[in-house]
Amino acid sequence: MTLIKASRVAVIGAGLSGAATGAYLKKEGVDVTVFERRSSAGGVWVYDETPPPEPDYPSEKASLASDPPKTNWGDGASKSSALAPAGPCYRDLKNNVPIPMMTTALRKFPEGTPEFTSHTVVASYVQGIVKDHDLEQHIRFRTLVKNAEKKDGKWELTIANNVDQPDGFQSTEKFDAIVVASGHYHAPRVPNIPGLRDWKTKWPSRVIHSKSYRVPEVFKDKNVLLIGAGTSSTDIAKEMGPFAKKIWQSARGGDFDFPAALLPENATRIGEIQSFDFHGAETDSSDSENASQPESESSETGAIPGTVTLKSGHKLCDVDHVVVCAGYHVSLPYLKAYHQDDTPPEKADDKVIVTDGTQYHNLHKDIFYIPDPTLAFVGVPYFTATFVLFDFQAKVVATVLSGNAELPSRDAMKDEFAKRVEEKGFKKKFHSLKGKDIEYVNELLDWVNADLAKRGRGPIQGHTDEFKTFYAALTEKFKFFGRGAQVEPPTITQAQLGEC
Repeated sequence: MTLIKASRVAVIGAGLSGAATGAYLKKEGVDVTVFERRSSAGGVWVYDETPPPEPDYPSEKASLASDPPKTNWGDGASKSSALAPAGPCYRDLKNNVPIPMMTTALRKFPEGTPEFTSHTVVASYVQGIVKDHDLEQHIRFRTLVKNAEKKDGKWELTIANNVDQPDGFQSTEKFDAIVVASGHYHAPRVPNIPGLRDWKTKWPSRVIHSKSYRVPEVFKDKNVLLIGAGTSSTDIAKEMGPFAKKIWQSARGGDFDFPAALLPENATRIGEIQSFDFHGAETDSSDSENASQPESESSETGAIPGTVTLKSGHKLCDVDHVVVCAGYHVSLPYLKAYHQDDTPPEKADDKVIVTDGTQYHNLHKDIFYIPDPTLAFVGVPYFTATFVLFDFQAKVVATVLSGNAELPSRDAMKDEFAKRVEEKGFKKKFHSLKGKDIEYVNELLDWVNADLAKRGRGPIQGHTDEFKTFYAALTEKFKFFGRGAQVEPPTITQAQLGEC
C-alpha cells in the first residue's frame, strides 16, 4: 500500500474540477494553491464574446497543441490572449445534463433553476463554490503554469504571473503534489485533410474550429459544412438550423457520433471527406501563389469557389462556411516530459501519460499517475455526468493526498490498468463512463471508505436518490448513443448534394 501525506498541493485550473478539489483539500487542512490562467473561475462555462486564436491547420502534435499557434490567421489575437485564450463557450450554450445531475455536495443550484439553463447560471454556480468555501484567497488568477517537474522529491512549478499584462514575470514554486484539473477543451484538433489548410489560408474567416463558434446569426442564409458528428457538431447544427440555408454534417461513423435524427430539417448527414479542392485546380493548391493569398473583403459574399470531395466520390459545392468539429487533443503543455507524440497508444510504456493525444495512460482509476501518485488528475472521464462525477473524484483526491486513505501497491495499480486496457481498448473510449457513473463511483468509495473507517471517520456518501432517478431516465433515453462505429455510412446521391 502507498500512503501520501502532502502538506502543500497545487491545483491547475479553476473550473468545477479545480474548485471542488481546492475546496476538499482545504477541508482536509491541506495548504492548497489553485492556478487559473484566466481572470475568473468557471472553466469552460465562462463566456467571452471574443473567440480564441484559431489553431494551426492541421493541428500540431499533442504536446504542442496547447501552445500559441504558429500561424496568425488575421484574427488580431494579442500575445496575452494566446496565453490565456477564451474557451469554447458560445453565447447560447446550455447544459445538456439536467441540473439535478449537476448538483454537487458543495452547493445547491438556486431554487427554481430550470433543468437546462444558461452558461451564465452554471458559471455562477462554480464561482459560488469558490465563495462558499472561501477559496478566493487560494486562487491565483491570470497565472499560467508553464512547466511542472519533479526535483528532489518536490514538484517545481514554473509560473507566468499576470499573463494578460505586458509586465508579467516568471517565478518558481515547490509543492508536495499537483492536481491537474485543466479540462479537455484547450487544444483544438484539426484533421490533416488534403486541401483544408489551403482553404483556411485562402479564406481564414470562413473556416473555423468549433472552439471559435459564438453565435448562429452570422450563418444566416449560408450553406455550412460541419466536420464531425459528435456533441459540438450536433449542438451547433441545431443552433444554426433556424438561420442557415443548408447544413451538411460530415461523419466518419465514429464510436461517439450522434444519430442523424437529431439534426434539424435543413441538415443532411454526409460521409467522410476526401479533400478540399479549388475550382479548376487538380494539383495541390499549396503550390499555387493564389492559394497563399488571404480572402478579400469582397469574397465574404458568395460561396467559396471550391469543391469538397467525399470518400464516396461525391462532390459538394456552394459551401459558404466550414466549421471543424473534430474535438480536442489530450494535451498537457506543462508536462511535456510525459508526452510521446510519435508513439501509438497501443505501444505506450509504463511511464508515458500522453501519446497521440487521444487518451491518458498509466492513471489509476483515471486519477492517480501510477509511477508517482503525487501527480493526480480530476476530470479525465468522458460521457459522464461531469459535475457530480468530478466532485467525487475531488473528494477521493483530497482524502488520499491528506493521508486519510492509502493507494494500492504500484503493482496492483498496474494490473488494474492493464485489465482496463484489455477490456476497453485504446483512445477516447478508454475513458468513457457511458452508463457506468454509479458503478465507477461505488468502486472509488468502497476503497476510500474502508480506509476512512479504520481512522474512525464517517464514510463519503454516494449518489443521491434524485441523481439515480434522473440517471436511469437519461440512460434509457440515450441508450442508442455511442454506436456510431456500428452504423453504415449515409447513402447520399449526387443529386442530394447539388451539381458542381
